[in-house]
Formats: sequence, C-alpha cells, structure tokens
Amino acid sequence: MTLREMTVEDLDQVMELERDLFPVPWTREGYFTFLIRQDTMFLAVEEKGEILAYCGVLMVLDEGDVLNVAVKRDRQREGIGRFLMESLIRLAGEQGVTTLHLEVRKSNETAIRLYERTGFARDGIRRNYYTDPAEDAVLMTAKF
Repeated sequence: MTLREMTVEDLDQVMELERDLFPVPWTREGYFTFLIRQDTMFLAVEEKGEILAYCGVLMVLDEGDVLNVAVKRDRQREGIGRFLMESLIRLAGEQGVTTLHLEVRKSNETAIRLYERTGFARDGIRRNYYTDPAEDAVLMTAKF
C-alpha cells in the first residue's frame, strides 16, 4: 500500500467508489474543482494501481475541513482508514493546520469510532444535514 496525492487521473476509480459508498456522491466536476485548488489536499491509498481509499481537506489559515473519507467496501476494517486519517492529520499539520473539523452521518458508527481513535471529539449536531436518507450530522473537531 502506498499513500500519495490524488490526481485528476484517479477520478475514474474515485467516482466508482463514490457511487458505491455514498447515497449522494460528489460529482466528477466537484472533485476536479477541488483537485486544482491550492488550499486543498486530497490523498489516495493505492495498491497495485487500485485506489483503496481517499480523503481530502480544505485548509483556511490554521484550520481545515475534512472532506470525503472513503475506503473501498471490501477493504474496510483493515486499518486503511486509520492510516489515511493519521496521514491526513500529519500532512495537514505540516501545512500549518492545528484544528480539523468534519461532519459524519449520525448512523455511521464505524466512521465515528475511527475519527475518535484519531483524535476527534464530538462537539455538536447539525440537524437534517444529509439527504437520501435525511439524517443529522455529528460534528467533530480535533486539535493538534
């Protein structure tokens, strides 16, 4: 497994994972827009040319908003998500980020546990944030 920056060339594989994992997936154009920005960083975990996981962060001064975190369904619970999040935290820190925020579906207990294990704490609820199905978001923050 290798960690690297996500590129535009990865979008075919990323879009496959998006459609499989998320009820309301990001669009290819949405990813493209973020990939070319200077204030974002997207990471991919790859094995033998296959994208296993990815995530991103939008950075403003010393804070960052964690964007989509995804691990291929048949590779979940192998520690890939933890490796990805720990790498994101370290690399964002190298860019001067000291605080990260994210939101996660209230029902996604696996992701919530992952985020808690990597230093995030619950600090709020955003009512009806998600659609398809409608669901609250748990707000989480980590300071490093």
